[in-house]
Amino acid sequence: MMQPNVTHDGDAALTLRFWGAIVLTGVLTGLIGDLLMGLLRLVSRIAFGARGFGDFADKVAAAGPWHRLTPLLVAGVIGGVGWYLLRRFTPGRKSEVDDVLWTGEGRLSVRRSAGTSVLSEIVVGLGASLGREAAPKLMGAVSGNVVAGWLRLTPAQLRLLVACGAGAGLACVYNVPLGGALFTAEVLVGAVNLPIVLPALACAGVATVTAWVGLSDHATYVGIPQFSYDPRLLVWALLLGPVVGVLAAGYVRLIGIVSHYRVTGRWMLIAPLVAFAVLGVLALRYPLLYGNGSDIARLGLIGGGSLALFVALAVLKPFVTLLCLGSGASGGLFTPVLSTGAALGAALGILWSDVWPGSPVGAYALIGAAAMVGAGMQAPLAALALLLELTHGGFGLMVPMIVATVIATAITRWIDGYSIYSARLAAPARV
Repeated sequence: MMQPNVTHDGDAALTLRFWGAIVLTGVLTGLIGDLLMGLLRLVSRIAFGARGFGDFADKVAAAGPWHRLTPLLVAGVIGGVGWYLLRRFTPGRKSEVDDVLWTGEGRLSVRRSAGTSVLSEIVVGLGASLGREAAPKLMGAVSGNVVAGWLRLTPAQLRLLVACGAGAGLACVYNVPLGGALFTAEVLVGAVNLPIVLPALACAGVATVTAWVGLSDHATYVGIPQFSYDPRLLVWALLLGPVVGVLAAGYVRLIGIVSHYRVTGRWMLIAPLVAFAVLGVLALRYPLLYGNGSDIARLGLIGGGSLALFVALAVLKPFVTLLCLGSGASGGLFTPVLSTGAALGAALGILWSDVWPGSPVGAYALIGAAAMVGAGMQAPLAALALLLELTHGGFGLMVPMIVATVIATAITRWIDGYSIYSARLAAPARV
C-alpha cells in the first residue's frame, strides 16, 4: 500500500484558500495573544507591582496580608458579576473549544468567548488558581472560526481551522510551536497524520512568530539546568509512572465532578468570591498558590524548596484549582496540572535521593511534570514536546521522561480514559 499520509487530505481539503486561512488565523491569534498577555501583565502590575511573569511570586510574597488578600477579593467580585451577566445574556452560546469540536460544528460565540477570555485573564492576573492559556486558546479558535466564515470554508475545513487556531493560541503565549501543534493534533483532533500536522505546525509557527512582537522569544522557564541522564532517574521513572497515573486519574475525576456540579445561576454572584477568599487565606501561608502555578513549577525545576513545601504545594494546588473551577470561574488547567506534577516529582525525588543520592531535584520535578501533563491531557507526545520547549533543559532526560509519561498515561487511560478536557464536558451543557 502507499504511505497513508500521502494518499489524500481527508475531509478537510488543504486547498490554497485553506492555507491562506491558516496564515491569517496564525497572525490574528498571535496578535490577540499579545493583547491578552498584556492585559494579564497590566492587572498583575496594578495589583502587586509585578513587572513580568518572572517576578510575580516575589511581589506576592513581599506584600502584606491585606495587600495580598484584597486583589483576590476584587477578583471574586469582578468574576462573579462578570460571568453571571455574561452567561445570563448569552444563553446557549458556545465558548468551549473542546465542546464545539467534539460535540458540535466548530462554531463559537465571538461575544461570549471574548468576554470569557477577558474575565479569565483579569482574575488570573489578580491571583486566581487557573491557567492563563485558556483565553488565548479560546480566542485562537475564535479567530479560526471567523476566518473560515470570511473565506467560506467547508464545515470540515472550519473544524480543522478552529483546532489549529486553538493550538496556536497555546503555542504563541508559551513560545511552544511544536507543542502547540501536537496539542492540536493529539488532543483536539485525535489524529497525528500529515494532513493534520502540517496545518497545525504552520498555524502554531505563524502565531508564535507574530506574538514575538510583544512577548519574548526565549523559553518560558529560563535558567533551568541542562539535566543529564543517570540510571537512578530511569529506575525512579519506572516507580513514578504508576503513582502519577493513579493520582492523575483521581485529579481528572475530581475535575469532572466539580464541572458537573459547578455553581450556576445567581449563586455565581458570590461563589467566586468565596472560593477566591479561601484561596487567599491558604495563600497567606503558601503564597506560591497564587496564579496559574508557573512559580511552583519553576521552584521545582531549579530545586529550590524543601520536602515539606513541595508536599504541601502538591496537595493544595489541585485543591484550590478545583475550588476556583467549581465556583464557575473560567480558566485553563494546563499549568496548574504541570505545577502539581513538578511539585510531586520534586517531593518524591527528595525522598528517592535519601535512598539513592546523586541526581538534582529539578530533574525529578521535570520528569514528574511531564508524566502528570501527559496523563492529565491523555496526550504523551504533546506533553513531552511542551516540557522540552518550555524549559529547554530536558533533552538529556528524554528516556526517563518517556518511561514515566507512557506508564502514567496508560494507567490513567486504563482507570478512566478521561482527560482534563473531556472530563469538563461530561455533564450536560449549561449556560
